[in-house]
Parts: sequence; structure tokens; C-alpha cells
Amino acid sequence: MSISVTNLSKDYGLQKAVNGISFEAAAGKVLGFLGPNGAGKSTTMKILTCFIPQTSGTVKVCGFDVNDNPMEVKQNIGYLPEHNPLYLEMYVKEALGFICDIHHIADKQNRINEVIEMTGLTGEQFKKIGALSKGYRQRVGLAQAILPDPQVLILDEPTSGLDPNQVVGIRSLIKQLGKTKTVILSTHIMQEVEAVCDQVIIINKGQIVADDELGILRKKYQGKSLEDIFIELTNVN
Repeated sequence: MSISVTNLSKDYGLQKAVNGISFEAAAGKVLGFLGPNGAGKSTTMKILTCFIPQTSGTVKVCGFDVNDNPMEVKQNIGYLPEHNPLYLEMYVKEALGFICDIHHIADKQNRINEVIEMTGLTGEQFKKIGALSKGYRQRVGLAQAILPDPQVLILDEPTSGLDPNQVVGIRSLIKQLGKTKTVILSTHIMQEVEAVCDQVIIINKGQIVADDELGILRKKYQGKSLEDIFIELTNVN
């Protein structure tokens, strides 16, 4: 398994943001990681990407422990956070070149051109990032995440700010990437999960309340829509 999480917990004082969750994610599948606001999704993704430490439990990415081998974990992960940090004063192609240099990517120009085409940034590549619309900035963030060709992609609201035509293109790219990589996709858009994901995890109040293949989950709930299943599992007092 590319990602293995065992009894993971994260406490903020007396508050348990994540409470003893365990799950696995493998290459060749797109995993939808769902939950209401404050459920523990972003906290879990920040632990997976070594941004914050866990309180207890173990997390391994491509066989590397996030505590013992954080550099190796980061080398294997491409991360698009919900609030996409970008160098607004840099030009698109310049920024991607900077990311290439950080990762010591060989054949830099060919890789940049390939990723620009994949993410639909051809017409924007010579513009300053600060001059781009929110949707195109999101594409730049996705381009930065996939540039080093990581084994694992963690995408937090990747289609935020995109228009319907752009959404179709990015969903298609995520599905294509998911054929060979481990992809974890967090979103509040249920149609996106149904269009892209093979497996679904639903987390509520720091605990996993569902972890199944999408088809099996629907069958368990007599063919209900994913939105109805989500509401039923998370709308609990």
C-alpha cells in the first residue's frame, strides 16, 4: 500500500481533531476523502504530508514513516492544499521552473511543457500568477503538485474556483493520474466523487464512519445517492 494509516490521532488540547483512524490507499485508485467542515479531513492530510505531527498512531507513505523519514515522504508526495500558496509575482512558467529546480528535475523544459499542456495552462504560461483568475491559479497549484511526478497525490478541493468546462478537464486528468498513482481527493462536491473516485472514506467528528468502494457503499444503502449517504452518516447529534 502506498499509504498506510494506523490508529492515527491528533489532539489540540482537549479537542480530538482525529480520533484513532486507520485506512489504506493503493496505487491505481482514486480515494475520495469526505467529511463535513471540522471533521478532521485537512488535519489528516496535513499529517500525511508532514506539515504537522500526529499525537499518536503511525503513518507510512511509500513505506516511509512520516516521523522517521519526512524528507523521503515529501519526495514521494504532490500536495495541493485547500488554500493554494503561490508566488503571485512570478510568471507561470518561471514558477514551474523554480519548482523543477527545487526537485532537481532533469530535462526541465520538456517536463514543464508537458505539465502545462496536461493542466490546460498553455495560454497562461507567460502571464504573472497574480494576474490569473482563481480557476487558473488552481491549475498552477495542481501543475506544481504533479511536476516532480510523485507516487502519491493529495488534492484538497482541486476544482475550487473552476468553471464547468475547466472542471471536466481537471476531473479527466485526476482519473488519468489515478490509473498509476495513489490519489487522495478531498471535496465537498459529491458529483465530483461519483465522477472520479473508486473508493470513499467518510470521516465525521474525527472518526471514520464509512470506508468502501463506491459501488459497494451504494449497495449497502439500497442505491441511495452519495449525497444522501453522506448526510445520513454525518448529520448525527
